[in-house]
Amino acid sequence: MDGLGTSRLATKDNNMSVQTLYTAATGMDALETKLDVIANNMANINTTAFKKDRANFEDLFYRQYRAPGAVDADGSITSTGIEVGLGTRVSSTQTNYGQGSAQTTNNPLDFAIEGRGFFKVQDPNGGSLYTRAGNFGLNANGQLVLGSANTGWILEPNVNIPDNATNVVVSSDGNVQYSTSDAPGLNNAGQITFTNFIDPDGLLKMGDNLYKETAASGSPIESNPGTAGFGVIQQGALEASNVEPVQELIDLITTQRAFELNSQVVQAGDQIMQVATQLRR
Repeated sequence: MDGLGTSRLATKDNNMSVQTLYTAATGMDALETKLDVIANNMANINTTAFKKDRANFEDLFYRQYRAPGAVDADGSITSTGIEVGLGTRVSSTQTNYGQGSAQTTNNPLDFAIEGRGFFKVQDPNGGSLYTRAGNFGLNANGQLVLGSANTGWILEPNVNIPDNATNVVVSSDGNVQYSTSDAPGLNNAGQITFTNFIDPDGLLKMGDNLYKETAASGSPIESNPGTAGFGVIQQGALEASNVEPVQELIDLITTQRAFELNSQVVQAGDQIMQVATQLRR
């Protein structure tokens, strides 16, 4: 082969090898994001009502050397083409809203949601946020608040329980009643409602077990627990995280192996570039 032919071959090999590096790098970058998602799932195994996430992948643009259906030199239509993909990327992270198991706490102010729905709470600025975590407490005004008396996330609609209440009873349909030592009968304290969304995946995650409405989630749909399309309340229990440790470990191992394979592709591409460079000499 003459020097010009060797130079062309080296240039072609270099171009392909450079693309190999970039393509494998996109795979490593996407798998790194998946590792981050798995790490967050594992970190929240014990988080109340946590919903695990999944990283979704999509392939990138294809370099078309010959399109399918093109006419070849003989005038025939080719049945297949020559297409080389340019890698992958994470298209989205999708939340699995599957039911977590109910953990009995025997705390009368702990509520687990069985089925669809979110609790609606008011943030300190007057806006509305949503949660499936039912670990409520009472503030100084006797209002049900999320987490503890210092958080300020007040349950909506407002439920007030006096400080002299000796027993709190919440039915599966969200009716809250209490009794006192002076009046052993049950008194109404309020009604807990649930909120649903057409697309829960469109909710914005705010941390603190809270979600925020967005244009993607659709408008909130509010109703009492137990009505069509809504779950029910279980008093004295909390919904556990729906993360499955075994499945996450399997995903972790396969993701790690895939990352290693992509790194080996980078090494192979680098070695080919070295060989192609030496052909010029």
